[in-house]
Amino acid sequence: MKSFLKIVLGTMVGILLLFFLISFVGIFSISKLSQKSKVSINPNTVLRVDFSTPIGERGIESPFSELDIPFNPGPDAKLGLDQILLALNKAKDDSNVKGIYLDLNGIAAGWVQMEDIRNGLIDFKESGKFIYAYGEMISQKAYYMASIADKIYLNPSGILELKGFGAEVAFLKNALEKLDIEPRIFYAGKFKSATEPLRLEKMSDENRQQIKAYLNGFYQNYLDKVSVARNMSKDQLHNIIDNLLIRDPEDALGYSVVDELLYEDAVYDKIRESSGLDMDDKIKFASLSKYIKTGVDDTKFSKNKIAIVYADGDIVDGKGDGQNIASARYTPIFEKIRLDDNVKAVVLRVNSPGGSALASDVIWNEINRIKEKGIPVVTSMSDYAASGGYFIACNSDKIFAESTTLTGSIGVFGILMDMDQFFNEKLGITFDTVKTTKYSDFPNSALLTGDLTSTEEEIITNSIKKIYKQFKERVAKGRGLTMEQVEEVAQGRVWTGQQALTNGLVDEIGNMEDALAEAAEMAGLDEYRKVSYPKAVDPVQQIMNKLSGNSDEEVAKAILKSRLGRMYKHLEFVDKITQWNTVQARMPFSVEIY
Repeated sequence: MKSFLKIVLGTMVGILLLFFLISFVGIFSISKLSQKSKVSINPNTVLRVDFSTPIGERGIESPFSELDIPFNPGPDAKLGLDQILLALNKAKDDSNVKGIYLDLNGIAAGWVQMEDIRNGLIDFKESGKFIYAYGEMISQKAYYMASIADKIYLNPSGILELKGFGAEVAFLKNALEKLDIEPRIFYAGKFKSATEPLRLEKMSDENRQQIKAYLNGFYQNYLDKVSVARNMSKDQLHNIIDNLLIRDPEDALGYSVVDELLYEDAVYDKIRESSGLDMDDKIKFASLSKYIKTGVDDTKFSKNKIAIVYADGDIVDGKGDGQNIASARYTPIFEKIRLDDNVKAVVLRVNSPGGSALASDVIWNEINRIKEKGIPVVTSMSDYAASGGYFIACNSDKIFAESTTLTGSIGVFGILMDMDQFFNEKLGITFDTVKTTKYSDFPNSALLTGDLTSTEEEIITNSIKKIYKQFKERVAKGRGLTMEQVEEVAQGRVWTGQQALTNGLVDEIGNMEDALAEAAEMAGLDEYRKVSYPKAVDPVQQIMNKLSGNSDEEVAKAILKSRLGRMYKHLEFVDKITQWNTVQARMPFSVEIY
């Protein structure tokens, strides 16, 4: 009895502690979120721009981002590309901002995001204010952004990477064979290389061809922009990169790739000098995240609206998890836009490698209904708008891509993982089935028993062909092309934005602002306000969602990611495959460009 009372008492104490912890989380979160008042910056401020953490299409606030805790119960904080561009535009005319200091030690932004930020920095320079860049380890992506700076400084013992572009694809075929797992793959389009890691040991000739083509597109854009910014010819820059001539800091200085070799404290002296400070004065740095809090929202009051729909992430069936493009979540959004008489145009911002073909078609239909009402739809493509990402965009009135956008990938595939031998030989688990008709266990027959009849294979193959034909028809109708013309650029092949323009898959090379301007012109608007969808998820609600049942999974993922590093993506790849239950319209997601 005494032991029983101790257990009960201990349980009650545990429950009370958990209650107080959750209460603290809620109170702290609410208090942090309630602090919405604008902050201010001092005169002679220098913006310190650091992109070592991921950038989202839109910003995400986290009340726990400033706390040093092992597991963040809230959403991961992110700066939004939209916020960054607004901040740079504001800083251009802000008398309190003297200049910008680019910290080049780590760049987590995508290539298209970096292109947009780079253009924002070029616009900032028109103010006459300085931009200085410094790094100890400067990657090719970081150097691309830094090339527009007035001065680039490299640490005397630092590293600057200029070697050209490569792409890495991980192949899992042999690993699956060792586990006695056999993927049953059905696909349409000879370039549909998303399935190659499961069925080949190296790239097919077709895949190698497409990867080389879009890498060359990346490289030519790099040469064009950097050579102009650094006042050298493309041939000079190509010679430096092609022969790996930058092997130490002295090489970087000798070939005029950087302006000086300095430690960071000496760079601070340069900033003081340009800011009109004495050498003993403290520099007033402000981070981008702080500067954004000074108020960079450009929303104007107007009855007329342009709806901006952010389609960011994998395209999935159902409601999703809030981090992807879920058909059941986006359908009511498009319906709300369509029924709002004040919405005069829609801009669809796509950053997606694709996903479920079914969900893609559901979203395509909603966009088509908006167009049928007479509301113009303009698409702006970010880093990716491929396969399903292109599917949902192809019927837009006008499509803008950026030079390094990866798009196209018009093709579909389906995968059934035959787990029979794995369960039987590795785990000692067998399955037996009772059914009322001969197809009652289809397609589970392939998953658990390894049995897939010729009729079942024919059913799946015909389904893949039908969806592929539908995809091409959608593209032909939306782009005003013949089926023959679409077939020439389809086959699952991926294109850069510049190549897509040549092939008629997009209309112009441009960014989000270009798409907004086009949408306003098509709608005949001189004044409008922007309304963004999906609405930002309340961070407190995200915290409670995690605490209510998903925290263990989140913690496990965080630990695995930290331990496995860059190998984590391969585990994540296999995990995603097990969740695909419909035909996929997806680009070769396993390609890593470096």
